[in-house]
Amino acid sequence: MRFYTAGFVACLTLGLLSGCGTTPSGTTGKLSGDVRLGALFTDHMVLQREMKIPVWGWTAPGDRVKVSMNGVTATTKANRDGKWMARLAPMSAGGPYTMTVSGRNTITLDDVLVGDVWIASGQSNMEWPVKSGKIGVANRDAEVAAANHPNIRLFTVPNATSFAPASQFEAADWTPCTPESIPAFSAVAYFFGREMHQSLGVPIGLINSAWGGTLCEAWTSAGALRELPDFAAKLDQMAVEAPRMKETAAAYKEAMARWSTKLDSYDKGLVDDVPVWAARDLETQDWRSMSVPGVWEKQGYADLDGFMWYRKVLELPEDWAGKDLTLSLGPINDMDRTFFNGKLVGAHEGLGQADISRNYTVPGEVVANHVNVVAVRVYDLANVGGFHGEEEDMYVTLAGVPNAPRIPLAGVWQNKPSAYLRDIPPRPTAPLLRENYPHIPTVLYNAMIAPLVPYGLKGAIWYQGESNVNRAYQYRSLFPAMIRDWRKHWGQGDFPFVYVQLANFLKTEDEPGESAWAELREAQDMALSVKDTGMATIIDIGEADNIHPQNKQDVGKRLSLWARHLDEGEDLVYSGPRFKNFAKEGGKIHIRFDHLGSGLSTPKGAPLRGFAIAGADKKFVWAEARIDGDTVLVWNDAVPQPQSVRYAWANNPVCNLYNKEGLPAVPFRTDDWPGITVANK
Repeated sequence: MRFYTAGFVACLTLGLLSGCGTTPSGTTGKLSGDVRLGALFTDHMVLQREMKIPVWGWTAPGDRVKVSMNGVTATTKANRDGKWMARLAPMSAGGPYTMTVSGRNTITLDDVLVGDVWIASGQSNMEWPVKSGKIGVANRDAEVAAANHPNIRLFTVPNATSFAPASQFEAADWTPCTPESIPAFSAVAYFFGREMHQSLGVPIGLINSAWGGTLCEAWTSAGALRELPDFAAKLDQMAVEAPRMKETAAAYKEAMARWSTKLDSYDKGLVDDVPVWAARDLETQDWRSMSVPGVWEKQGYADLDGFMWYRKVLELPEDWAGKDLTLSLGPINDMDRTFFNGKLVGAHEGLGQADISRNYTVPGEVVANHVNVVAVRVYDLANVGGFHGEEEDMYVTLAGVPNAPRIPLAGVWQNKPSAYLRDIPPRPTAPLLRENYPHIPTVLYNAMIAPLVPYGLKGAIWYQGESNVNRAYQYRSLFPAMIRDWRKHWGQGDFPFVYVQLANFLKTEDEPGESAWAELREAQDMALSVKDTGMATIIDIGEADNIHPQNKQDVGKRLSLWARHLDEGEDLVYSGPRFKNFAKEGGKIHIRFDHLGSGLSTPKGAPLRGFAIAGADKKFVWAEARIDGDTVLVWNDAVPQPQSVRYAWANNPVCNLYNKEGLPAVPFRTDDWPGITVANK
């Protein structure tokens, strides 16, 4: 990460980051005379068709540089900072070509294609790779094996933060899409790109610039945030904290160490730092049983954020005694300490490790003859806790022995909570500014977006919002500001910007009520007022206990429908029904929609679900609803004078309205009554 104290303070104070650029990564002072390229320019890259093609880099100030490809040449001269920019004349889709860049030296780039380039950004659901978990209805191994698309090219921007706009990032490369390259790449981006490639028949370049758990404001420049009242004060605070960041970081580290030490004292499974609940001979008659994998909120502990201990007795082959083992537990939400016969064999105790698969080596010296005990202390901070991988991810086997048998660990484990967070002193308040911390306004725009500008783009896809879910009313202005901000910096006009509306998540409620997730979805829906934007609704393919829904294929496909409409003007159904207006008719309300497609429908003609209705008292009750031609008629006889209708207005709604093309209706409400996130800034 780059840190520029004086310049950073000035940039934040003025909100004018265009004058706060950086030299290329790894350089200081006067640049050498050798021609160098921006990090995006490598073998196998895709350049945007039908527009002037920007190519840039650095050399000695005043030196001339020539760029040639496909019979087209452009020359330019480096400015006083050594940066140069050339623009090749527009080209049609094609290739492969060879690009040469020459000055005092010559660089040759091979296997260059011209097609459509899309940037894919956001948080973990965009970052989530193809190799993680089972993806939709298709086996992930089959998806990987079929991912042989030489004209789809992949580029992943390394995760990084910066307090001022960077001009370069750590080295990365474009790679053709193959079964070898696709497992670690963004699943949503890949399935989107595959749909676009197959429908348009042109090369597709996918730039994945995403980071799990991140905030929208981190992806937005200071200049844009300065225009939003909620963030101007935070930028001022950042400017104040910047000069003493190292001092406050050290104080925070010490406070966290003291808190962590005290935290363990609340864990009944530890006595004077001895893990008594991990002992092989522990009496466990008062322990309960729980299915693993599975989160504990769905198994009787809905109110537990804190520590839960798990134990399982293993019966191992007698000849495994004294031999090293590999213990695989899959991902655990959020942190763990894992013991084998009372011996600590591994732990993941930092933040942001909930999705990391736990694979630990058990030393042979603790492996007993036949009967052994695995004990795991799980610490959950919020949302869901426990084991959340696949059954096949959980096993024990001989370490370093090819084809050794695997003994499954999925099934019934004993469990017992040992401490609730509500009974524990709160964590120390972290300073706003920290090195390598991505949850700070501007730092991801600076490090992971600014260096991409002005690489030629067709458009952007975006999957984010979970981390802003408790500030939905703020997101109404923040998200459109970010979209406009990117377009302003790229200078390509209103390129298509297509995003994913949040999926259904968390438990299903028995009665209608307020919902932070519904309010965030509403804010996303409002962003469609920004020109050339599109929204893929996925209210039907989320998972109650998984914030990372495994069906990424349909996400990519629904994004592609919007992209094809916005960019290519294709005559196709690209959205599910979207609320248009309503009319009262006696004690009923008629709802009218746009994007009807071939007509409104429900799966297998089932009765409509997901509608709620309220009178002037604003108390919502479930409503009767039926499709009436191109409208939906909604009523409840107990509400004779209805004032408002809501549809799919919940964290995880049960709803079933579609158009006949199979695209789900967009959640909506007809009222504008203040919600539960209106005051959260």
